[in-house]
Amino acid sequence: MLRQESRVTFSSCLGTQGTQYETNNVDFKVGADGTVFAARELRIPSEQVAFTVTARDRRTAKRWDAVVRLLVAQTAHSGHKQTGKKSAALDPSPPPSDTLMPWPQLPSASGLRRQKRDWVIPPINVPENSRGPFPQQLVRIRSDKDNDIPIRYSVTGVGADQPPMEVFSIDSMSGRMYVTRPMDREERASYHLRAHAVDMNGNKVENPIDLYIYVIDMNDNRPEFINQVYNGSVDEGSKPGTYVMTVTANDADDSTTANGMVRYRIVTQTPQSPSQNMFTINSETGDIVTVAAGLDREKVQQYTVIVQATDMEGNLNYGLSNTATAIITVTDVNDNPPEFTASTYAGEVPENRVETVVANLTVMDRDQPHSPNWNAVYRIISGDPSGHFSIRTDPVTNEGMVTVVKAVDYELNRAFMLTVMVSNQAPLASGIQMSFQSTAGVTISVVDINEAPYFPSNHKLVRLEEGVPTGTVLTTFSAVDPDRFMQQAVRYSKLSDPANWLHINATNGQISTAAVLDRESLYIRNNVYEATFLAADNGVPPASGTGTLQIYLIDTNDNAPELLPKEAQICEKPGLNAINITAADADVDPNVGPYVFELPFVPASVRKNWTITRLNGDYAQLSLRILYLEAGVYDVPVIVTDSGNPPLSNSSIIKVKVCPCDDNGDCTTVGAVAAAGLGTGAIVAILICIVILLTMVLLFVMWMKRREKERHTKQLLIDPEDDVRDNILKYDEEGGGEEDQDYDLSQLQQPEAMEHALSKAPGVRRVDERPVGAEPQYPVRPVVPHPGDIGDFINEGLRAADNDPTAPPYDSLLVFDYEGSGSTAGSVSSLNSSSSGDQDYDYLNDWGPRFKKLADMYGGGEED
Repeated sequence: MLRQESRVTFSSCLGTQGTQYETNNVDFKVGADGTVFAARELRIPSEQVAFTVTARDRRTAKRWDAVVRLLVAQTAHSGHKQTGKKSAALDPSPPPSDTLMPWPQLPSASGLRRQKRDWVIPPINVPENSRGPFPQQLVRIRSDKDNDIPIRYSVTGVGADQPPMEVFSIDSMSGRMYVTRPMDREERASYHLRAHAVDMNGNKVENPIDLYIYVIDMNDNRPEFINQVYNGSVDEGSKPGTYVMTVTANDADDSTTANGMVRYRIVTQTPQSPSQNMFTINSETGDIVTVAAGLDREKVQQYTVIVQATDMEGNLNYGLSNTATAIITVTDVNDNPPEFTASTYAGEVPENRVETVVANLTVMDRDQPHSPNWNAVYRIISGDPSGHFSIRTDPVTNEGMVTVVKAVDYELNRAFMLTVMVSNQAPLASGIQMSFQSTAGVTISVVDINEAPYFPSNHKLVRLEEGVPTGTVLTTFSAVDPDRFMQQAVRYSKLSDPANWLHINATNGQISTAAVLDRESLYIRNNVYEATFLAADNGVPPASGTGTLQIYLIDTNDNAPELLPKEAQICEKPGLNAINITAADADVDPNVGPYVFELPFVPASVRKNWTITRLNGDYAQLSLRILYLEAGVYDVPVIVTDSGNPPLSNSSIIKVKVCPCDDNGDCTTVGAVAAAGLGTGAIVAILICIVILLTMVLLFVMWMKRREKERHTKQLLIDPEDDVRDNILKYDEEGGGEEDQDYDLSQLQQPEAMEHALSKAPGVRRVDERPVGAEPQYPVRPVVPHPGDIGDFINEGLRAADNDPTAPPYDSLLVFDYEGSGSTAGSVSSLNSSSSGDQDYDYLNDWGPRFKKLADMYGGGEED
């Protein structure tokens, strides 16, 4: 019996790209790749079937014909018949018993030229996990030329000379090919090798042929789930057949065979409530669906289902199995309406209090906490038409907090009776009705408290004319106490009265003037004066309210106009310029302009010298009437009158400076001075005084510089090297704080030495003697001198020393006080009292070169 899937391969030297095949036997067909297969299931009556195959080249339209003979042979492996093709030798059962000779050459369309055909070998099937023994022969390959010449056979490709190496081997002489070890289809399912035939010299005697080796699958792999734990969910109350989740297991074996065909089943379900078979699974797809009704999250929140996957199409006797866990969570739906835990609630609220929680409403909901199915939403159905209350939900406890959002008045409402309803954020599930316990009543009592008095008309406006007399009653500014059920008295007082113009009666709130009200006061803003008053009751605790009184003052003509500017300047000749003047009035319309400007008749010189011209209601011009007016300052009186009823007048003095002007009409510098009231002689005298003063300052500076120069050019009377006092300092000029200032240095002076000093002729003095007569007074140094003060102190001391006739002639010589008689110090001052050489001064030689000179001078008999 030849089945439809039985096939052989037909190969042409043209290849398969441009070749088209046809057969003359309707029982067989040739595919585009040269495969010959049965078109239907048929029985071969004899040992062979012959038919013709025609090959056409699509590009060149050439045609070749070949005869195909199919031999029916019995295989050793499977025991069924298979077809072979007469172009190569293939012996599937060792040892080989037949040899296929090469195919005859195909005739061409133009003649009898023959072409050699390639070898074609059917695929070789090798079962995996074979136990051997190895090497195990697979096939024998022979060429029809091995009868004439010795031929060597070899194979190349993956599994032969490419990794994995040496899976297949071939006997080079006999052409027998072997497999050397067990195969694993999951590692590699097929191999493609090429067989070669060469002579002993390595020359190719046949074209290489392709060998396809397929590893036959064995059931050696268990199904493996993608996840060991699957998580799914299903709504409570779902109908049977509701999809839940899908589990998937993969089998590494061939999925086209039973080895890789996986089937699923549920092993166990935990808990088994309300039924032990709440779910079922599709054995082929792994889809888990509900099979029974009664899912209730409030009873069972989660199911654990053990799922088993078995290959061999689920045959538990031969198939391999594996298990996984499916956790199915029952999700909540809003199938439980919220219910109040009580039918009535009570609370109280002080009046005029807002944002205060007055009652807490508690509810019970069996749905999933903190979900839209559980979250409560409260609503006031009745009892609060004015909207004084609202109910907010506590997000943690789900309680309803009744809150005052609009102040309540005890005098209007002493209690409220509210009806409230509760629902969920999510709508109820289909078929679920609201519970009777989803509605409750709330009683709220209002507590009376002492409320502050208030002024009904606030701000209150009063209009009156300014200047009303003191004690005038303006109005009664009274307050109202909202506590109608309390007997309380209200007292009034001033809170703010900037000008202290008002007085309020403490009992009835009557307001009167305590001073004259002036609209032009600094306390007035836009003609309005504002005062604030306080009304306080005697409740417990006391409460008070404020009210503002606005007094609009109507203007009266109580301010005379003023002229601007007060000072001006004009040229001494008329016609060059004029003075613009304007009037200013503190009043307002109609007590202001237009103004009337005029000059007085007395004194007569005003109208004689000046004239005034009105420009408009507020401005006028003042100018000279005569041709020339001597430069100077003139007081010009001008009378200005407003338009009030009655009108007010004012005489203002304008100081006008008349001065000579240049061609442009500007006052000159000399003219400005002359206008100040000085004549030409006075101006000349001032200039002469300024020149004399500058000359004296210059001469004094030159004299000071000359004296400074002479002082620096003086020569010393003695050589500085012979000066015995250049290392001796004078300490009586030190500032305060020195300890030696506590001693009286005058006790160290020699009284007898003063006589011969006073008897000396003027101008003949020793430079080291103490000055005779009054000593100069040097400036006192400040206690904490400034750096600039120190410089001034030194300069003043220097000038005092330069002008002192008793000072030594040289700045570098210092004067020291004389020590008293009887001193054991042996100072140089004692030398002055000795005029003879009877005293021994040799000890001075031990004090250095300078003291040696003194010893020679006084002890050696040298002249002074």
